[in-house]
Amino acid sequence: MSNTTVVPAVRSCKRYDAVLFDLLTAVIDSWTLWNDVAGGPGTGRRWREQYLRLTYGAGPYVPYESLVAKAAAEQGLPSTLAQQLSRRWGELRPWPEAPTVLNAVAASARIGVVTNCSDTLGRRAADLVQIPFEVVVTAEAAGAYKPRPEPYRRALDALGLPPEKVLFVAGSRHDIPGAGGVGMDVWWHNRVGMPTDPANPPLAEHRSLDTLPHFLQGGDHQRPAQPDAD
Repeated sequence: MSNTTVVPAVRSCKRYDAVLFDLLTAVIDSWTLWNDVAGGPGTGRRWREQYLRLTYGAGPYVPYESLVAKAAAEQGLPSTLAQQLSRRWGELRPWPEAPTVLNAVAASARIGVVTNCSDTLGRRAADLVQIPFEVVVTAEAAGAYKPRPEPYRRALDALGLPPEKVLFVAGSRHDIPGAGGVGMDVWWHNRVGMPTDPANPPLAEHRSLDTLPHFLQGGDHQRPAQPDAD
């Protein structure tokens, strides 16, 4: 059986005027498409995790598709998988609860997304959510990949808000020091159970977006630690 420990409850004490989301992990289930293109979940996860390592270390923007192809090659996979992924981009789907949650959030706060991909693919992915995002910032538009500060700051500038008035909903633990580094509080949607970083704890961590609206209303939330392996 898995054991789960619980850290003390965290209260959302602030009134946020806007919420920014990581797009391709926090809002959209991009893992399923990567796995399908790769031919299986194990291979897909290796490819995706290598891509993430390259992206987070890239700094200034280089073409997104080239990083995806390089990650495939470094994992012994055909670099042409990057082209297949781009061709099938329209198959991406939001997490099941995402549209309802985002509509609820948008009823009381401005919303936007900050995503590590090209302008073309970022806009296409945002449109697939079918939610009117006020701000869509891509790594290409910002000239740098998260977790560098440029994408987050570009989104804050577009909103015209100070960072303390904006909550960032992360999809990856790398967004926590990234968004936190420019002054935003970070709520982590750790859907796939990525390893945590004790040096950079989020304000809250959950495996679903469902509790986000209640959190924004000032509700108490408990952040479960990662379960022990069976």
